[in-house]
Amino acid sequence: MSNLRKNRILTLSAAGVAAVAAITGAAFALAARADSGAPERAVAVLAPTQGQKVHGQVVFERKGSGVEVVAEVEGLAPGTHGFHVHEVGDCSAPDASSAKGHLNPTNEPHGARDAAKRHEGDLGNIEADASGKAQAKLVDTKLSLDGAQSIVGKAVIVHEKADDFTTQPTGNAGGRVACGVVKVEAKGR
Repeated sequence: MSNLRKNRILTLSAAGVAAVAAITGAAFALAARADSGAPERAVAVLAPTQGQKVHGQVVFERKGSGVEVVAEVEGLAPGTHGFHVHEVGDCSAPDASSAKGHLNPTNEPHGARDAAKRHEGDLGNIEADASGKAQAKLVDTKLSLDGAQSIVGKAVIVHEKADDFTTQPTGNAGGRVACGVVKVEAKGR
């Protein structure tokens, strides 16, 4: 057998072993994450702020390398509304100002959800139909359900106006019409 052929066989064998090791490592990492108690799903139940009637639910679920966000909101004025995760899980103030500003642990500028640099909590806008109902479904790669930058225990806020994605640091989305704290959903639900 020629040296060239032997080198090809060795190279292919090494690549095969590396691929098996990578797949096995990924499987072990997923199993370790599942066994670590890291949450797979969390929910924020939205309640209206003072004088509002907005309510709904936002579900966060780990999906691959991101977190899927599914929102169902009712009682909105028809049109576009800013939608963010805020830094404090406290909706006790009548206007939800107790939730503080957008979640921004990496000190980035405010921006659209698909911007290269943005707050972790910048989720864009939701669109309410003529009956005041809005639904959204997206996957976000900046959100996390565990670790130092977890959104668990933070607040989800729906705003009265559209986020313009440029005004710093809020997007000029106006008052807060609904607030809910992100809580880990009990297993088996």
